[in-house]
Amino acid sequence: MASRNRRKITTAATTATTATTATTAATDTPAAAAAASRFHTADERRARGRALRDVVGRSTHAEWQAGAGRRDPVELLLGTNEGRMPALIPVRFGRMAASPFAFYRGAAALMAADLATTPATGIVVQACGDAHLMNFGGFATPERNVIFDINDLDETLPAPWEWDLKRLAASVVIAAQHQRLADSEAARAARDMAREYRERMTDYAAMRVLDVWYDRIDLQRYQDRSADPAVMEEVRKRLEERIEQAQRKSVPDHLFPKLTELHGEHHRIKDEPPLIFHPDEALAPGLRDGYAHAIAGYRDSLPQHVRVLFDRYHFCDMAMKVVGVGSVGTHCMIGLLMAEENDPLFLQVKEARASVLEPYAGKSLHPNHGQRVIVGQRLMQSASDVFLGWTQGADGRLYYARQLRDLKMSAIVEDMDFGLLRQYARMCAHALARAHARSGDAALISGYAGSGQTLDDAIADFAVAYSDQNRTDYRAFVKAVRQGRIEVVAE
Repeated sequence: MASRNRRKITTAATTATTATTATTAATDTPAAAAAASRFHTADERRARGRALRDVVGRSTHAEWQAGAGRRDPVELLLGTNEGRMPALIPVRFGRMAASPFAFYRGAAALMAADLATTPATGIVVQACGDAHLMNFGGFATPERNVIFDINDLDETLPAPWEWDLKRLAASVVIAAQHQRLADSEAARAARDMAREYRERMTDYAAMRVLDVWYDRIDLQRYQDRSADPAVMEEVRKRLEERIEQAQRKSVPDHLFPKLTELHGEHHRIKDEPPLIFHPDEALAPGLRDGYAHAIAGYRDSLPQHVRVLFDRYHFCDMAMKVVGVGSVGTHCMIGLLMAEENDPLFLQVKEARASVLEPYAGKSLHPNHGQRVIVGQRLMQSASDVFLGWTQGADGRLYYARQLRDLKMSAIVEDMDFGLLRQYARMCAHALARAHARSGDAALISGYAGSGQTLDDAIADFAVAYSDQNRTDYRAFVKAVRQGRIEVVAE
């Protein structure tokens, strides 16, 4: 089924247009893509998008039914443990066992396999690969503005735009169920999210290329004129509180004393096992020489002007740190660098493995998966961390790095009623549409999506159907835990 769907993607993309700027993301030939696009106006590309409805009807996106050949979800998840630290696998599965929503967050590989069997137009964008509600949030730009955007792109890869939209929509429904909202409210929130994506894509289709590229969601000035005024007032109030809280928790004044302690005259990251701990040389082969080779490789990946900044710091310490849900068990670390006594820099260093989309969308063109993540991040985000870079460890593992918690703010789904969840989902849809418009052809997608609610209804129906699948898979997962097939550790 997956291979048949890949043929469908190729055929539909050829039918659609060779002018799509998604070619840039997929082939890394911007000059060729720009030359091709000169011969096709936005109206022509919209028309080609509309023609795609004859190839893949918009209502077909509502379809979800597990096929007879669908892999056992427990076996598939067990397969994703390859290369992870064995001692942390029970922590990973313990986090996933907490709820169907937590399970969904950790099961990106499972949904990627399912999405590959669903209808696709063949319009390729730089996809997030794991576009659920918790992978969006606020963070500071290099200019110190606070923006809202996708903030986790470990799985990014050129792939059909529908896959991101469907995963985001399903996460909206599953989050609503997690909050015990009515089924009608869950479906309504997913439908409204899809409508926001469609309408934002229509806006981007009418904008100049540079205007799309420069567009960003500024949290300090955020406004949604379509929102309920009372909900919007509550959103603004919460945003102000969260931004103020994040600014108080600055690295020198909050994170530095929280995460470090003095050992003689040297600062060292505090051990808090099993979530923060210093590895031995067997786990971290570069330990003996202070990770010199990996640090040099990371430095080489930085733009030259950033190297000047980076060279002001010297390496002090590195420790393993368990993060997220899906990343638990992979080699994730925090590095401490210092310029002076009270001038620290924390880097989050994450292992970069093959994207969960790769078996279905094709291999990355980049030789280092850290580079894949960074290039995808720079394509999709309206502003990215100045210290984004990649490297390779002494054991051959691939990594990418960025600043740790630079005014980073994540959503607290458990605090959301229907109004806030619906509004937050709209913000995520806006950010996703903007990211797709940067790497793909907004006019082509907009032409296909249209101005009516056909696509909105289909995406919402898919989200509801897939939330049922997620519950079924979660029950199978919990059963495997009870049977002893899966070991979990409760934190």
